[in-house]
Amino acid sequence: MSFRLAAYAVCVEDDRVLLARCVPATGENHWTLPGGRVEHAEDPFDAVVREVAEETGCYAVVERLLGVDSRVIPAAAAGGGIEHQNVGVFYQVRIAGGQLRPEPNGDIAESVWTPIREVADLRRSGLVDVGLALAHTRPVTGHVAPVPVGGLIEH
Repeated sequence: MSFRLAAYAVCVEDDRVLLARCVPATGENHWTLPGGRVEHAEDPFDAVVREVAEETGCYAVVERLLGVDSRVIPAAAAGGGIEHQNVGVFYQVRIAGGQLRPEPNGDIAESVWTPIREVADLRRSGLVDVGLALAHTRPVTGHVAPVPVGGLIEH
């Protein structure tokens, strides 16, 4: 089984969420939350701040831990012939500075404030659904109850 630890930013202001449009070299573009892989020896808290800066050009301030989501993607769906587990640490953040821009030399083509009511119509990663569910429910344990994912099962 392959394994990935990642940290994601859930930034909601005025009934809008900050989303990033991912345009990977291999695959179709989709919307996702700013965030990504936690580097070796990096704290997930620091990783989410770094990822937001890299992907959006903005400085994020972590306000609270929202929760942790662990998903196992079956081998057939993972594309590599082996099961894949993604553990995502979701943080509520606010943007404290900077200017939205594409990610230099990366997969993020743009970041935009998107009305939450429009999210269901987007081609999106399941991470968006998980993050918004956490922001809405704020589970005391930080554990995500099963979230019906309306987006792609891409983490």
